[in-house]
Amino acid sequence: MDHSLERATMRRVAWRLIPFICLLYFIAFIDRVNIGFAALTMNKDLGFSSAVFGFGAGVFFFGYFLFEVPSNIILDKVGARIWIARVMITWGLISAAFAFIKGEYSFYALRFLLGAAEAGFFPGIILYLSFWFPARYRAGVVSLFMAAAPISVVLGSPLSGALLELEGVMGLHGWQWMFLVEAVPAVLLGVVVLFYLTDRPEKATWLAPDQREWLVAEMEAERAARGSVAKHGILAGMADPRVLALALVYFGTSAGLYTLGIWAPQIIRGFGLSPMEVGFLNAIPPTIAVVAMILWARHSDRTGERTWHVVIACLVASAGLMLAGAASSVVAVIAALSLVNIGISAAKPPLWAMPTMFLSGSAAAVGIATINAIGNLGGFVGPWVIGWIKDSTGSFAGGLVFVAALLVLSAVLSLVVARVGRRPEPAGAVAR
Repeated sequence: MDHSLERATMRRVAWRLIPFICLLYFIAFIDRVNIGFAALTMNKDLGFSSAVFGFGAGVFFFGYFLFEVPSNIILDKVGARIWIARVMITWGLISAAFAFIKGEYSFYALRFLLGAAEAGFFPGIILYLSFWFPARYRAGVVSLFMAAAPISVVLGSPLSGALLELEGVMGLHGWQWMFLVEAVPAVLLGVVVLFYLTDRPEKATWLAPDQREWLVAEMEAERAARGSVAKHGILAGMADPRVLALALVYFGTSAGLYTLGIWAPQIIRGFGLSPMEVGFLNAIPPTIAVVAMILWARHSDRTGERTWHVVIACLVASAGLMLAGAASSVVAVIAALSLVNIGISAAKPPLWAMPTMFLSGSAAAVGIATINAIGNLGGFVGPWVIGWIKDSTGSFAGGLVFVAALLVLSAVLSLVVARVGRRPEPAGAVAR
């Protein structure tokens, strides 16, 4: 093997693709969770209770669930460039429409439509990366891509807090300005995607001929190795028990992630802070998490171990949620939320490195989408239960304990996948 050619090729591919898709996910995540900041003033303006807000914030994932698998199948057929552009433009337009909601039913409807519009983006990118990066690079690459989520909170929180201060400008509420301003980049970048993304290595004219030939051959060899033992059909991707188990693992991590995105601003606001102060404090935990996630993913790639990297991270996040529920000061709650951010962020890259190690072709597209679709329902259950318990008890503590228990279950299921779900397959498969 020509190691210098491999290093040059992968460096070129990484610099071409990773910064851009990180930017796309950065914008996607801001539009997905900025509802948590809007709630600081929107809930009072529109008369929403915690239960109404929690249900509406979570109903996003019903639309996501219903359209996830079809969306990823279409992406596999028509190519990432066209389909991701469609996803971004439609979700940007729907996100802007949130500025005009009048009550709980229009809120529910737009959250559902936003989920339907965005369905396929995240698993589509995971699938897209599997076209360009051999398995030995994948967890590290996914960690760089997923770093955009906490970074979007780091940068988006102060921005959202600042936009809320535009209360009354041109007759609009601050939360209306926030939705309008933060929707624009999604539409613009959707147009850029059409001209920038390349669907497959075979079409990468920006690679030197020897680099393109090496990468095409490498990815073909990897697919052939998987093909000798793996099924490729659509039903195989949906029915594989390992896919279903990983979907349940992801369910707990999604409940934790969207507990942070949707409720953390209100948890911090409970200590009597202004929207701007909440914005800056809410940026601290994900700043720490970005570094931890990248280091943890690199360690997972270097050691070749996936299972315990998921288990330990889930347990750290669970402990952080328990501590957040008991926190009695701003310092304590920020420290606890930092643990949650670290655990949730660190669990995902090794988890997402697993499916494409035992699935390929249409099965990979459907398997990844199935994990994401079922798993993301945790993004409905977690926020909704927290809102319901908050209305019933006046405290976030009970809901945070519930989500912490889901993360413990994710850790247990990861061990079950490793020990019970093992079957003969190529080196580098799900559990090691």
